[in-house]
Amino acid sequence: MIALAATVLLALTACGNESVTRSGPEASLTGRTFLSTEVTENGKPRPPAKSQVRLEFTTNGRMSWNAGCNTSETTVSTSDGRLSLGKEITSTAMGCMGDRQEQDTWIAKVLSAKPVWKLDGDKLVLTTESTTISLLDKESAEPDLALDGTKWQLTTVVTGQAASHQAGFEKVWMTLNGERVTGSTGCNSFQGTVARDTGKLTFGELATTRRACAGDAATVESVLLKGLKGELTYTIDGSTLQLRSADGGLDFSVPR
Repeated sequence: MIALAATVLLALTACGNESVTRSGPEASLTGRTFLSTEVTENGKPRPPAKSQVRLEFTTNGRMSWNAGCNTSETTVSTSDGRLSLGKEITSTAMGCMGDRQEQDTWIAKVLSAKPVWKLDGDKLVLTTESTTISLLDKESAEPDLALDGTKWQLTTVVTGQAASHQAGFEKVWMTLNGERVTGSTGCNSFQGTVARDTGKLTFGELATTRRACAGDAATVESVLLKGLKGELTYTIDGSTLQLRSADGGLDFSVPR
């Protein structure tokens, strides 16, 4: 069965909205997203957990972050050369295991320590007493992939405010080329037509091969075919493709 983890809001106490700009020759952080390129602790490389630190500074004085599992968000102040988080923090509540859960705890601790920040063009560096995180502007580190010709691999199924991940998703993929879509459900191959409009894809009926699928493979195939139906909005963010309908959607990515 696909395990679902509901998204919840963890509300603490309210605080004011603050700017994410800094005076001087350095460019503003506002409206920019940064991805980690190197992390050190006590002068030594921190072992990776198959994930990147992602920081996004919005235009309304807020910052969100993700280190491989949950995404958290709050207001942020950048005065005095430090990142200071607000007191009201919202976070998704995905069920994370092992290293990814530890990553969530670690990044929250680092950001709560009011790290010193320095921006030099596309390079952002955060520093605490023991930790240094080097990041690069997403537009330089991970430019958006093309919709066509890319082999998109299923990573997440979204239903309402719940998201699910399952072993075997890595076998599910699709490729778009003009008005055609081809791919694999992880059990059967499929093909069909897709119409386009600005920010939208409309899938026609998909034809599949007739191999009998059982257990989780059958469940995943059913979810995929249901998800690739009718009109969906789409967005591409680096190596991630999101398809959304009123009921939920599908997330695809390309391993980097």
